Amino acid sequence: MSQNQIISYDPSTGEELWRGKTGDVDATVERARRAWPEWAAKPLAFRIETCRRFVNEVRAVSDKFAELIAKETGKPLWESRTEVESVMAKVDISVSAYAERTGQKKLESGLGGTAAVRHKPHGVMAVLGPYNFPAHLPNGHIVPALIAGNAVIFKPSEKTPAVGELLVKCFHKAGVPAAIIQLLVGGPTEGQALVAHRGIDGVLFTGSAQAGIAINKKLATNPGKILALEMGGNNPIVVADTPLITDAAILIVRSAFTSAGQRCTAARRLIVVESMYDAIVAEVKKLADRLIVGEPFADPQPFMGCVIDNNAADQLVESFLYFLSHGGKAIKHMTRPDDNLPFLSPAIIDTTKIENRPDVELFGPLLQVIKVPDLAAGIAEANNTRFGLSASLIGGTPQDYNRFWASVRAGIVNWNQPTSGASSKAPFGGLGLSGNHRPAAYYAADYCAYPVASAEMDQPRATVGVGFRDG
Repeated sequence: MSQNQIISYDPSTGEELWRGKTGDVDATVERARRAWPEWAAKPLAFRIETCRRFVNEVRAVSDKFAELIAKETGKPLWESRTEVESVMAKVDISVSAYAERTGQKKLESGLGGTAAVRHKPHGVMAVLGPYNFPAHLPNGHIVPALIAGNAVIFKPSEKTPAVGELLVKCFHKAGVPAAIIQLLVGGPTEGQALVAHRGIDGVLFTGSAQAGIAINKKLATNPGKILALEMGGNNPIVVADTPLITDAAILIVRSAFTSAGQRCTAARRLIVVESMYDAIVAEVKKLADRLIVGEPFADPQPFMGCVIDNNAADQLVESFLYFLSHGGKAIKHMTRPDDNLPFLSPAIIDTTKIENRPDVELFGPLLQVIKVPDLAAGIAEANNTRFGLSASLIGGTPQDYNRFWASVRAGIVNWNQPTSGASSKAPFGGLGLSGNHRPAAYYAADYCAYPVASAEMDQPRATVGVGFRDG
């Protein structure tokens, strides 16, 4: 990758997929700043209708879109198709959320006046997207921002620019002006320049905790710039007593290995009470042994594809070996059939005896297992992390779940459901290193517009009271 070019590859084959020049941050921001007041002045109904046409444009190229996502990420075609469906569904959800979260209010005031609450767009918003859901996750910021009246500069991950380009083209074809939604191709240098640019009014970020913390530090002295951080997790899935061993194992495997473990909500730590350990671990391993790992267009379709690139695969293998060399007990070894391609088998390792387990997000199909004596210890272990995105309890009684829900620090807390697959009709976010209390999904409307309180009268009317001499 040259300094002035971004090249993306099909990770499942290593072949070049797309290349393009890095964008000009200053020129892109300037275009957006000139254009956004006109977009903000359009009626809300106009902006909504334009976004609804975007759905039609995506639908018209849905097969091509899904195939491109599959090629650029390495995820199976079936999963890429569900991502395209999520992109289309986002508009209706965002329209409902905007009406509910940012609705106008009129209140009676003294002397026949009124008090009003309305919302304004921030201005020009930078959206920094991830590679694991290169269309759906940035789109979850873009659509609410456009509906609210903002201009958007979208910098996709340098690993998935082709999907970003197609997403933006669909907005343009739908009638969103070219200056109102712009694609900025680039790597970390362009991303950093965009975040720091004085012409940017807000930064909407999805990605790693490391990058999110760097952005947070960069903007620490600029409180006027809205910042929404959607970061990762070291997510726990806790197993209490349950007779439904197979069902529990399926939920665990789905949580840990869907998308090759490349979901911010994926289960990283399987915490099992001692009485359930042998049965659960055996069933999870049996299921993991049956998972098909393969290229996106294979027939039959694989459960999961490769990770994003060879560097990610190398780091995951090194992490597995680290656990092994520090007291971990392998339940299912991580294997890599081809050293030149980033395909990995799902791996399971017991890390119960490792002291000071690294509290990091291992973004791939690597599941740690931790044995605990009881649910109380399981909850304590679940909270043994600086992250706080997603947590799930499998089994237990309603009372156990109430205790779990009340005690676990996470923005998503589930019972007998996977840690992943959160609903777009609910808020999506976490605390600690997982986010900055600005949840996305249904609550994205909250950070795309700001509330303005007004006291209003049609004529100036006022009286004076205490503290004045007689006239």
